Amino acid sequence: MKFIISILLLGICLEVNAQVYPYEASPNAPFGLPNPNTPAQIKDFQALIGECNCKSLARGADQSWGDTTAMIWRFKYIMNGKAVQDETLKADGTHSGSIRQFNADSAKWYVHYYTTGSTPNSLPTWEGGKMEDGKIILYRPNKAPNGQEGFYRITFYDIDKKGFKWIGEWVDTKETIEYPLWKIFCKKK
Repeated sequence: MKFIISILLLGICLEVNAQVYPYEASPNAPFGLPNPNTPAQIKDFQALIGECNCKSLARGADQSWGDTTAMIWRFKYIMNGKAVQDETLKADGTHSGSIRQFNADSAKWYVHYYTTGSTPNSLPTWEGGKMEDGKIILYRPNKAPNGQEGFYRITFYDIDKKGFKWIGEWVDTKETIEYPLWKIFCKKK
């Protein structure tokens, strides 16, 4: 009898939460939904929402390309559909994620990155947005090893229903020099 009452109470709580937070993950929307009461840019990452099988390729300390690492990259709507979170689960044991929020005042996305590889006092932040060609480009100030001013530029591209590609690269301030550091190739599950 206690079990039946517990099940009924749980069902009532889930129904109340679904009514109060209708854009959160649910059985019908396992990765959440975009909240229509936020700027339209909440849908900039919509094609990435879900789970992908990916291959990650990064440069090592000697600047040569390392081995390819398998990873799962999962994107979902959070905060009742007002932000986007992603997480990676890599076969090498280094996992990471980001919280992505759109700021209507600056008309930019702000992306706060975290990883099991380090624990900084504050999270590094990239900013940028979706371009007319469908790419999503984000920047963070970053000096080259020789001290030259520039940016760590992240680009999501070739985005479609089947997956997407991603590249992280150092670029100078005029973006005439591009040095790829990390590449990821993803296919939707």
